[in-house]
Amino acid sequence: MTDRKIRVLLAKPGLDGHDRGIKVIATALRDAGMEVIYTGLRQTPDSIVNAAIEEDADGIGISVLSGAHMTLFPAILKQLKARGAEGITLFGGGIVPNDDKDELERLGVKRIFTPGAPMKDIVEFVRTSVRRERRDEALM
Repeated sequence: MTDRKIRVLLAKPGLDGHDRGIKVIATALRDAGMEVIYTGLRQTPDSIVNAAIEEDADGIGISVLSGAHMTLFPAILKQLKARGAEGITLFGGGIVPNDDKDELERLGVKRIFTPGAPMKDIVEFVRTSVRRERRDEALM
């Protein structure tokens, strides 16, 4: 494995138009030395996974504030599996009730951050978990 920077694709799926939070996350990850690709608003699960594969992303971070988290996260997981890209770590944040958060993590979302999560926790998660997932995939 090369010693390149961690590459994270960030996206806003669905009809949610509130993007201030994900732009703050993008800045924090860039400031921490990572490469960030922000695809913008109103992305589909298919377009997110396609972009992540094309960009050779190590992780995908999505922000969902619309209440569609139980549809969008599983749809992205399904696309990752269909494309043979399960090694790309999926994480995200937004307004997600604890019961739904637990279920999404059980399905394969690596971490859900809710409003107020410390930025240092998000950066540390990406720094440790995202790189490890790709390294584990490469060893298989």
